[in-house]
This record gives sequence, C-alpha cells and structure tokens, in this order.
Amino acid sequence: MTLARTQLENWAVLAAVVDEGGFLHAANKLHRSQSAVSYAVARLQEQLGIKLLAIEGRKAVLTAHGTVLLARARRLLADLDDLETLAASLLTDWESDLRVVVDAAFPRSLLVNILRELQQSCPSTRLQLADAVLSGGTEAIAAGSADVVVTSRVPGGHLGEWLLDIEFIAVAHPQHPLFATARERNSPLTTDDLARHVQSVVRDSGHDAPRDEGWLGAERRYTVGSLEASIALVTGGLAFAWLPEDEIRQLLKTDKLRELPLAAGGRRRMPLSVVLVHAETAGRAARAAVAAFTAAAGAAARA
Repeated sequence: MTLARTQLENWAVLAAVVDEGGFLHAANKLHRSQSAVSYAVARLQEQLGIKLLAIEGRKAVLTAHGTVLLARARRLLADLDDLETLAASLLTDWESDLRVVVDAAFPRSLLVNILRELQQSCPSTRLQLADAVLSGGTEAIAAGSADVVVTSRVPGGHLGEWLLDIEFIAVAHPQHPLFATARERNSPLTTDDLARHVQSVVRDSGHDAPRDEGWLGAERRYTVGSLEASIALVTGGLAFAWLPEDEIRQLLKTDKLRELPLAAGGRRRMPLSVVLVHAETAGRAARAAVAAFTAAAGAAARA
C-alpha cells in the first residue's frame, strides 16, 4: 500500500472555496488565514499536476478536471465524517450494530415510528432488522443472536416487558363460499366447515421447535413465508385466515375482506413482549430500542 500524495484536509479546503465562492469567504468559514487557504489549494494542484480552480471575475470556479475530482473527494470526506462520528459514538457506549427481531404481527405503523425515533437517537448505529413468526423470536432470544426481540413467548431465563395484545380475526374475501354456507344454514360456521376449505398459514420462522398454531387441520392449506403473502392470498379469494386486525383494518372498511361468522374462536389475542436479550451488557442503543417499543405501545393503548 502506497501513501497518498494528497491530504483530505486540503480537499476539504478546496470544497470550502467552491462552496463559499472564494478564498476569503472560505478562510472565514474555516477560521484560517486567506494565505493558508490559498496555499492548501496550490499545494493540492501541485501534488496532482492538475489545475483544479479557475478565477472568473471575482469568483473561484472548478475546472472540468476539478469538478470530477472534487465530486469523488466529497464522498471520501463524507466517509471520514461517518468514521469519526462512529468513533465518538463508541466512546459514549453507543453500539456500532444493533440486531432487532420483531414478530411479524407487530403493527407496521408503530414499527416505522420506532425506527424513525432510533434513527434520530442513535444515527451512527447500524440497525439489522428481521421479522419473526411464532418460535422465531424465542429462538433468537435463546441463541443470543439478537439484542432486542419482540416476541409472543419469552423463554425461561429471560425477562420480557409486555407491550400489547394483537387481535387476530378470521376473515375471507366477501365472495368466499364460506359466507354462502353460513347464509344457507342461517347459522354460524363451525370448525368442520372451515376444514373443508383452504387455509392460509404463515410459516414458523423458527427451526428448533416450529409451532403450527392457528391451523385447524384443513385438508388443504397454503403455507407462506410472510404475513403480507397471507393477506394477498386471502384478499385474492384463495383462502381464509386469521389475520392481525391492525394490518387489515382498511381492507375490512372497504369490504375487500370480511369477518367470518364463526360459532366460536373468530377472534384470538396474542400478547407481544419486548426482551432485552443481553441485559447485563446492553449498550445505549439497545436500551433506547426497548424504551422506544415500550413508549410506542403505551401511546397506542392510550389513543
């Protein structure tokens, strides 16, 4: 590896001359003498053997070569700024990376607000976000592969803080044959009725002890990899499913989905808790994430 001929500091001076429109204004901006600014630019041009600036009237403007080179240099300056910000954050106990696993049923609207808050409170922390279904969150906690987990079950040896209950509703497309069955009999649907039709089930993201909660033993079922895929199948009239009310509220209002008239079990509640996985060694970003989830859930409950 060879040492660079130029210094990033001099590229920063050149950028200031261009942005401020001249050497004097750049000197004021950088709190340097005008001669020091002029020397930095001259030294840069000498080291490169390329003219970077030209004087037009009273204003310093980039040459064609200068335009190309400064654009690349600005990216290097931005990278350096990010590096120094990261170093500062490490000194204040902000983690460089934060691994967050969130149950797929957690309301997306709340999640977006939480991520926005974390982006502001710990901007130098890289966030790794993953969805979990059923035992996936539990496995992430047990394996210690995440820092913060929102899960429906808290495994032994860990403490979780309850956030909210997710209500799942049995729904289907308004033209689904199940509604005709209920009308013809003039009575609520039973599990036997449901078992004769295709049910959409979201695959458990865990591997060690996958759960099959919610499946009624229908002869046919679609096992999908995401909640979004299940919603698409149901709105397309291909299956029925229990879906989170928060995610389908608008579809119910516009009659693209309709609640199934079940004799019992048409609505189910699933509690979600947030777990600080490495509680004893958790950094500020992990604790900020837990606080953000707790505050968002509390605000939603009061709304």
